[in-house]
Amino acid sequence: MTKLRLTRDERAQLVAFLQDLVRIPSPSTQEEPLAKRVLQEMERLGLRDIRTDRIGNVIGWVGREDGPILMLNGHMDTVTVSNPAAWRHEPFGAVVEGRRLYGLGACDMKGGLAAMLYGAYLLRRTGLPARGRVVVACVVQEEPCEGLASRVLIEEEGVRPDWVLIAEPTDMAVTRGQRGRMELEVTVHGRAAHASRPALGENAIYAAARLVFGLELLAGQLGDDPFLGPGTLAVTEIRSHASSRNAIPDRCDLVVDRRLTLGETEAMALAEIHRVMAREAVRADIRVAEFSATSYTGYPGYIRKVYPSWVIDETHPLVTALVRAARSRLRHRPPIGHWAFSTEGAYTAGIAGIPTVGFGPGDPDRAHTVDEWVDIDDVCTAAEVYAQLAVELMGG
Repeated sequence: MTKLRLTRDERAQLVAFLQDLVRIPSPSTQEEPLAKRVLQEMERLGLRDIRTDRIGNVIGWVGREDGPILMLNGHMDTVTVSNPAAWRHEPFGAVVEGRRLYGLGACDMKGGLAAMLYGAYLLRRTGLPARGRVVVACVVQEEPCEGLASRVLIEEEGVRPDWVLIAEPTDMAVTRGQRGRMELEVTVHGRAAHASRPALGENAIYAAARLVFGLELLAGQLGDDPFLGPGTLAVTEIRSHASSRNAIPDRCDLVVDRRLTLGETEAMALAEIHRVMAREAVRADIRVAEFSATSYTGYPGYIRKVYPSWVIDETHPLVTALVRAARSRLRHRPPIGHWAFSTEGAYTAGIAGIPTVGFGPGDPDRAHTVDEWVDIDDVCTAAEVYAQLAVELMGG
């Protein structure tokens, strides 16, 4: 359908907008400048009922006043730059070389964010879809707590979509699921003593070392799923505590990243670690980590860091509609797979039960990397796919 294709001028406008997005730093809880730019572009593109909600999400609508709702969902925040000197391109420079646009967040996921707005614009320009409507949801704080902002939008703001398309990077493949994750905090207890008399104490580091070794063995025995693959476990942080450097530490804290495949639950994951603690005779406490932060609008966000896995069937109408929409633009059938990382789908599909799929520009392996980049042609194509998906679902 040629009218759902961007013109040369529209492609140039999309790229200029994406450059603006990359040039505006937007670490989690500090998305306000970017949100203002997104709102400004929504107004320029003619979306309606544009607003910023209580947590700071920016939303805008196209389509009819009633009927089914397709949500295009993407996050505005990025991780921070850990080492600017390691970048060949300035992280906020939005430099274009050939087909590549470089910069922090270009891949994860400002390319997808820009494509969402221009996909909605294509629908507005053409008076589509024939029924129903599309809501563009640009959400906050996905990087530290995926799903919190979408929960606020759906449960507290009353935006209840029938389908969700998440524009996270998929390298132009269709994704239909992801593993879940848990962040766990483990405190290993010892007994303090002077380091000159270690036998009088109980070294928490030694106990933690036994536990870490046991967890490494456990990591090879976790559940597996033929589609999502195995669950994983990794110790990602260790900190010891003692009164001085010549004292036996009486405490050692671990952070454990646990990825949950289908069939694995929070209770199962905790029980597995408790068994390792008992086998290794380690005195320790384990708890699910918590996220608490105030958004740029002043909303006090809180979430336990447990995010469920989810999968939508390959024959679901949403999946087949997205495959048709992508094929019409890519000229080949897109691969179908899953994300290795967690997304807002942890809430929309894993908790709210809303049919959810993913499709976005950018290679997921480039997310959070030095000299992150996205293919400009893929960003423009993704915009057209999003518009076509609305037509596939709601008529043209």
